[in-house]
Amino acid sequence: MDPASTGEPADLVEAIRQRFAAAWGQMGAAWGVPPSTAAVQGYLLVHGGPVTDKELQDALGLSHRAIRLALEDCEEWGIVRRAPEPRRSGRRGPAGRAWMALDDHWEWFGRVIESRKEREGDPVIAILEQCLIEARRAPEGNDATDLRSRLESLLAFVHQFDHALSAVVRARTDALRKLFSVLAKQDDRTLDRLLTTLADIPEDDLVDVVRTLSKMPPGSVRRLLRLAGRPAVARLLGGR
Repeated sequence: MDPASTGEPADLVEAIRQRFAAAWGQMGAAWGVPPSTAAVQGYLLVHGGPVTDKELQDALGLSHRAIRLALEDCEEWGIVRRAPEPRRSGRRGPAGRAWMALDDHWEWFGRVIESRKEREGDPVIAILEQCLIEARRAPEGNDATDLRSRLESLLAFVHQFDHALSAVVRARTDALRKLFSVLAKQDDRTLDRLLTTLADIPEDDLVDVVRTLSKMPPGSVRRLLRLAGRPAVARLLGGR
């Protein structure tokens, strides 16, 4: 929508876009993303696009080379896409390539997680595994035993975290969206009770439940959930 049609000055709208892009760029550094790359994505997220290289350069105050490198990085991360058709920045000159952000936030978030896992998580696992191999070759002694124990514990934790993260990366975006939407509709007390209940259930029992549910067709799961939601069953499950 044209900002002018709403009575809102276009220059104020653009100033807000630029301020958000600058803040997004600063946060990008904390996420392991170059500030210029994050700024380009941030600007496109709140602009909608399509936006040409020249328009990005003018809006963000970056050089032509910086914009080019940032867009290449954005493409590599999979967080922007090229517009189907080239676009003119002004009234004269040839049309140039234009860019748009991925509007599905769960999709670009998943791609960022996947890329960070490849760049950071996988190398950490490789380093830990190599260190553990070397520690097991070290002469026996209290220090070597303690080191092996600490490396094994850390590697087990990282493997568990990586396994869970890999499931998020592989998941369909609609599944992630639904999961977090359901969690968002629960109040803090409900979530705390759920986590407390999970902590009190033996791990092997939870493993069996998850495996069983994963093998059931969606219709059967829905019937099971409806049954669990009936008052008499709910009282029984709640121990009342």
